[in-house]
Amino acid sequence: MKFDLAISYTWIYDIEFTQLIEKMFQANGLSTFLIKRNNIDETTKFIQDKKISFKAYLDRASDEDSNFLELADLLEKSSCRIINQYKKVAQSTDKALVQPKLINAGLKIPETIIVPPYEVQQELKITERNLERIGRPFIIKPSYYSGGSEGVIKNGFTFDDIHAARMTNKDDSYLIQKKIYPVVINNHRSWFRVLWAFGKVIPLLWDDETLVYSELDVNSEHPEVCNDIVDKMNTIYKVAGLDYFSSEFALTKTGELYLIDYVNDQCDMRLKSKHPDGVPNKIVIEFINEMIRFVKSL
Repeated sequence: MKFDLAISYTWIYDIEFTQLIEKMFQANGLSTFLIKRNNIDETTKFIQDKKISFKAYLDRASDEDSNFLELADLLEKSSCRIINQYKKVAQSTDKALVQPKLINAGLKIPETIIVPPYEVQQELKITERNLERIGRPFIIKPSYYSGGSEGVIKNGFTFDDIHAARMTNKDDSYLIQKKIYPVVINNHRSWFRVLWAFGKVIPLLWDDETLVYSELDVNSEHPEVCNDIVDKMNTIYKVAGLDYFSSEFALTKTGELYLIDYVNDQCDMRLKSKHPDGVPNKIVIEFINEMIRFVKSL
């Protein structure tokens, strides 16, 4: 039996998102198959025995739980279309690797010092002059183990701050970055979290301090940057090649639009109606509609 879309997840807060995906897909005449920890072994065996197959697979589990890796490998070698293909994810979500490509593509990124993993280079080869050029406070962020501000130190001041961060993930590179301050317009910070949804750009206002999305329409509030954001997201897509991802931008008082968070492949899609810091429901619905369109096109 062949299903149009298989979805796997491990995060408890993905339940509402996956339920909505199933409801909307099935309402559009598309079949779905849900894979969780309680049926991963059985599903893997079914795939091995060719008892079931999938047209497309949305994997929100194998990056967190190794029990899903065998299934991922089997489906990657089959005719199934992996949404956010694994090789492209690996090449685009490591900030230290993708940053030079983004800069070469013409994107404006805050001045950055890339520090190798502690396991590779224990000595911190940064001078006081380097930090003076970046400015204080500065941002310290993991190259790989971060997303949606997770693991990011927003007010670094000293070499000890950098050392302490490197001790957290000794196998990860770190970015020491100039802090960008968004201009306040109409009582909100001009910070944008933008979704690339299967070819459609969906810009959202997101407060980098409260971590809460605004319901305000970006096109109405910031018509001066909307076209620029769309152009920049298309550029990021050409570098990353992912089916969906999010990026973050900040607009400064001088009118410069900086790319802050590069490529986040596992977007947090909690619903705002259930979680104060979730994504507005209408945006989640819009995202799923674009995924429906994508799967139908396969």
